[in-house]
Amino acid sequence: MSGFQAKLERFENLAAECELIAKRVDESNRELYRRAGQHYRELADDLRALIASFDVAA
Repeated sequence: MSGFQAKLERFENLAAECELIAKRVDESNRELYRRAGQHYRELADDLRALIASFDVAA
């Protein structure tokens, strides 16, 4: 389970980094970082749900 938790933290950190970068880059690159951050947030949400399903099953 700790492997999943580590991945979850990594996805959350990547999302936060992308969102921060999106605020600081020029307009031409902003959408790229915003979408990457959104994708990492979705991955984190999916993984969080998966971890919760293991907790319920145990």
